[in-house]
Amino acid sequence: MSVHILALVGSLCSGSHNRQLAEAAVKHAPEGVEITLYEGLAEVPFYNEDIDTDEQRPAAAARLRETAGRADAFLLVTNGTMPAVLKNAIDWLSRPFGSSALAGSPTAVVGTAFGQYGGVWAQDDARKSAGIAGVTILEDVELAIPGSVTRFAETHPADDTEAVAQLRQVLSALAATIEVPAT
Repeated sequence: MSVHILALVGSLCSGSHNRQLAEAAVKHAPEGVEITLYEGLAEVPFYNEDIDTDEQRPAAAARLRETAGRADAFLLVTNGTMPAVLKNAIDWLSRPFGSSALAGSPTAVVGTAFGQYGGVWAQDDARKSAGIAGVTILEDVELAIPGSVTRFAETHPADDTEAVAQLRQVLSALAATIEVPAT
């Protein structure tokens, strides 16, 4: 049995470096770890408690919750600022509070950005939002890759040996927090 990690990417652009970083996670996941890159965050409407009822809940939000409910852990991927789409996903997944798909789930936050800090502040914002939503943040597990525009101009992160090694360390640490039942 493998550990299932759901990756939520804050950028909606198909060619974004953060999406590519998530693709690298999928491609280079350690043995026994399966990464699913969630598709469909663009269709999830902004969270509104008034429509978060069994009668009115949008199908896209229900699908996100259903997918998240099958995950053992989460990988949040963000860039230089906290993208609204990522915060919105956290909002939808935080409900119902205390028994949500996120409740207690091990979560790591990674990313890359053009600046010299690699999106550290946005990652801090994502950790804060996810922590409030009830996840278990892996505080000592970090990956912020600076200079994305130049570093990944000619190279996909999946082909960057250093980025792959760092990403595998994050994924291994995240997977190590999951108790896999013996078969």
